[in-house]
Amino acid sequence: MGPAATSLALLSLCSLGVCVPTGTSNAAPTQASSTEVKKTRGDVPDVLPEPEPTNQLSDFENSYNYVLSRLAGMDQAIHKLNVGHYTLDVKVSQLMDRLSKIDAKVGELEDNIREVHQHSKDNRKEIGRLEGCHKGLRLGYKCYLVYNTYEDYAGASRKCLERGGRMAMPRDRKEQEALADYIKSFFHPGNWPVWLGINDLRSEGLYLFDDGTRVSYFQWRKHFLSTQPDGGWRENCVAMSSDDGDWWDHYCDRNMNYVCEFDDRVAL
Repeated sequence: MGPAATSLALLSLCSLGVCVPTGTSNAAPTQASSTEVKKTRGDVPDVLPEPEPTNQLSDFENSYNYVLSRLAGMDQAIHKLNVGHYTLDVKVSQLMDRLSKIDAKVGELEDNIREVHQHSKDNRKEIGRLEGCHKGLRLGYKCYLVYNTYEDYAGASRKCLERGGRMAMPRDRKEQEALADYIKSFFHPGNWPVWLGINDLRSEGLYLFDDGTRVSYFQWRKHFLSTQPDGGWRENCVAMSSDDGDWWDHYCDRNMNYVCEFDDRVAL
């Protein structure tokens, strides 16, 4: 290549930013020349950014602010819990007041029920007394009424008490004869025993009326085949025979008819 051609090639390289000094066209480019070329092309910035230094105070402030925010959230949650607890306490107090009022009302209702029940018992007794004196036998201040239903001794005693009376307790000959005639006419022509309010349940051979008083008049059956009482400690309750009015001792759990007596003080 001639000198003219060489000069033209060097001018072309210089126009591209790569200039080769005269006399060193065949040498390799240096590191500085390479950096210059890269800067010229824009591959390497003029000034490289330096890393920002770590600020320890800034990290502490961030952690402190985070903890404060968490504490504030917990404080708010605790406040809500306190408000809810107070609201619940108020509602429980109101509920207790209402329960106390309901309890008082229930007590009043129970008292009313007991009062009504007592009135009902009193009315039933009064009705039983009026029925006994209206339908049965009136004798002085007593009224007798036979009930043609079967009960044992305890059941008959309870039924008479519920009706406002007690089982018949003839205390003398006059009452015994009047009661015997009434029972005989009631069951005529049959012969059915009826319970009287007499027993020796407390002590064998000690006969008491159903009200606890001692029996002083007796009308035991006297017959050579069957003299009463003959049951000993097994037969402790007394019944009257409807055909002749005699008394017999029987097992107390035997079911038979019974006769009640009522007080009729109006007749005094």
